[in-house]
Amino acid sequence: MGVILILANKCEKDEEPEEIKDSDGNIYTSVTIGTQVWMVENLKTTKYNDNTAIPLVTDNTAWGNLSTPGYCWNDNEVANKNPYGALYNWYAVNTGKLCPTGWHVSSNDDWVTLTTYLGGTAVAGGKLKEAGTTHWQSPNEGATNESGFTAIPGGARFNIGGTFISVGNDCTLWTSTEYQTDYALVWTLGFNGSNISWYDYFKQFGFSVRCVKDN
Repeated sequence: MGVILILANKCEKDEEPEEIKDSDGNIYTSVTIGTQVWMVENLKTTKYNDNTAIPLVTDNTAWGNLSTPGYCWNDNEVANKNPYGALYNWYAVNTGKLCPTGWHVSSNDDWVTLTTYLGGTAVAGGKLKEAGTTHWQSPNEGATNESGFTAIPGGARFNIGGTFISVGNDCTLWTSTEYQTDYALVWTLGFNGSNISWYDYFKQFGFSVRCVKDN
């Protein structure tokens, strides 16, 4: 009888990990870093968490003129969906419906908590970046991915002209935090350093998104 009780307790502890699924059915994994739980992949949904479609905007001029939500794939190539995810403008972020239920687009405060836990902005970038040069341009300086965050450089789309920056150089991730009327905050990691920095960009830019689990 004692053995049966021990086995029962073990089963209770070895529960299956939570399955994270967006409205398109894409599956994501997660990692716990300090007190936070982050998705390991960039978001790639084409629908909000209420199943309504996010507008796909491929035309360069139309993208630059947007003041409403939109998404695209880098270079307008759906082949960039995996592993880089989609590029969203901040108006899509600001709907509050991009991430699966129970998750949210990372705020600036979320990033401050994360980078502080990892030792500060001067070194946190290396701990967040996927190691090697499979996706990152060489030298991908300081990349260890010891956090398990696995940041990859999904590129970006400019607000003026709607032109694309090729993948490989930078990982720039929107926050949900508005900076001024026309700007919102992002956090950026580059191939040539271990640091991570925050900037403000026009809301019409297209950047990657990471989700954080709600408390």
